[in-house]
Amino acid sequence: METENIGFIGLGNMGHPMAKNLEKAGFPLSVYNRSPEKSEDFKEKSIVYNQMPDLISNSSIVFTMLTDDHAVRAVYEEILKSDIRGKLFIDMSTISPQATAELSGAVKIKEASFIDAPVAGSTGPAAEGTLIIMAGGEEKDLQRAMPYFEKLGKAVKHLGENGKGIAGKLSINYFLSTIYQGLAETVLLADKLGIERTSMLEIINESASGSGATKVKTPMLINNQYDPAFALDLMLKDILLAKNAGADFPLSKVLNETYQAAHDNGFGKDDVIGIINYLKK
Repeated sequence: METENIGFIGLGNMGHPMAKNLEKAGFPLSVYNRSPEKSEDFKEKSIVYNQMPDLISNSSIVFTMLTDDHAVRAVYEEILKSDIRGKLFIDMSTISPQATAELSGAVKIKEASFIDAPVAGSTGPAAEGTLIIMAGGEEKDLQRAMPYFEKLGKAVKHLGENGKGIAGKLSINYFLSTIYQGLAETVLLADKLGIERTSMLEIINESASGSGATKVKTPMLINNQYDPAFALDLMLKDILLAKNAGADFPLSKVLNETYQAAHDNGFGKDDVIGIINYLKK
């Protein structure tokens, strides 16, 4: 297979290590980030563009990894000004199904292709290349993307047409939001009852209730330090996206209220499991 020129837009907490994995794999890579300092360490091996249209014109596959609907729409508004015929755009951001539908439609009108490919996993798996990629799009486009996906993740799940990747992502993050609030409440209950936190977390992780989600947050809970691998504000965004997409269940209201209140009380920049500090108040 002929290697294509890859462009990567958005070098935040997730995008930076993901783009680095593509660079390490030896693909011809160019990057763009609105804040240029985040692209400094790509200058040695890749091309750093200061203008997005230059990256678009010199790339045949373009990845985008951005924070929300507003950021993604702003970038694609710029992308759609260029001649993009034959190019493949892969948006790995977590945005609304409505925005995904709009973007995929607009890209296809200009005779290009689009995959929505959000990921399960935070900064650690992004750096390790062990993300789970949930893809929505056409099979031929997925096959074109696979050599690059294989350097970013340990599994690629093709869930169907455009929009199905985002649907999978909102569903899994809804579940994660319940796990993290439940874990925080359980640890606080154990604290109140005089159970040492390390012991409680060992019980959780070594029993049927343990999971990758509980294990990865255990060091934060023991050390009471919540530097963000996945910020609480991002989980709140995803809970609201799930709500707007149809999550209307007994837990939905509780999750919405708790994460919103945690944000309102200044915990939004902490890691998502930092919700324990809000619940402790």
